[in-house]
Amino acid sequence: MFHTLRRLAAAAIAAGAALVPALATAQDFPTRPITIVVPFSAGGGVDAIGRLLAERLRQVLGQQVIIDNKPGASGMLGANAVVRAPADGYTLLLGSAGETAINPYVFKSKMQYSPEKDLAPVTAVVRVPNVLIAAPKAPFRTVDELVAFAKKNPGRLRYASSGVGNPQHLNGELLEELAGVHMVHVPYRGASGQLVDVAAGTVDLTFVSMAAAGPFIRDGRVKALAVTSARRASFAPDVPAIAETPALAKYALENWFGLFAPAATPAPVVARLNAAVVEALKSPELVKRLRDQGGEPAPMSPPQFREFIRTESAQYARIVEFAKITPEN
Repeated sequence: MFHTLRRLAAAAIAAGAALVPALATAQDFPTRPITIVVPFSAGGGVDAIGRLLAERLRQVLGQQVIIDNKPGASGMLGANAVVRAPADGYTLLLGSAGETAINPYVFKSKMQYSPEKDLAPVTAVVRVPNVLIAAPKAPFRTVDELVAFAKKNPGRLRYASSGVGNPQHLNGELLEELAGVHMVHVPYRGASGQLVDVAAGTVDLTFVSMAAAGPFIRDGRVKALAVTSARRASFAPDVPAIAETPALAKYALENWFGLFAPAATPAPVVARLNAAVVEALKSPELVKRLRDQGGEPAPMSPPQFREFIRTESAQYARIVEFAKITPEN
């Protein structure tokens, strides 16, 4: 009995000793610049949101916050770089739904990391509904009219996205599933080409961020039919949600961006980063600028964010299976 108590006491002391450095690390953190890896090119929507967040975090944390663009492989190149970085909170990922929740179902064994096992969710930053836009001469002005046209003309409508398996593509597949229609998916390499071709009538529709579509909508070069969130977006209150169409009341699929750390990052450091982002998102100026980019601020605790990802992933998995999406199609 005495020896057992000694072993338990020794274990408790060891655990306490291990906890002290972690707590000290969290109290001191950060003591040097933090790098946020954006797994897409500079100048895009994710990059813009990352730079806005970094600017405010510099003030909250009192340290430089550097954006490092690592595009490639549908966001997986940058994500993999963070997975392999030291788990100390100084290298973070501004991840989107694609490389952290959708790609495991599209690319499967081709992925070099497991988002659930290799990344620690810090917090969601913004939810970004897409807007469904149509060519100016399209024979419909509402989602209800679009569905009616698609049912009468199966396979005639062509909708663009910025790549196979990304949230825009899934937006179209979910619309097809719930409405019971068939459209043709046309993948592009970026939003600019999609918008130009919708405006020209080369393709009929696309799902794209409001930040990208806004100038085209304001100039009348395209028609805004609806947003993909369950409710209207605060930055576009005059644009209905797809879910307002009675037959599509269950429609809701947004992109989102959140902050991740390598999986072994100490929990106190993750908590410190979470608190910093939550504080940053209280800034009215940052909130306004994020909404100008088509985003709705959405801070969460690390457990809430993890559960959110699991719920979103289940929906993405179902759509990918329904549409039989692979990297080749």
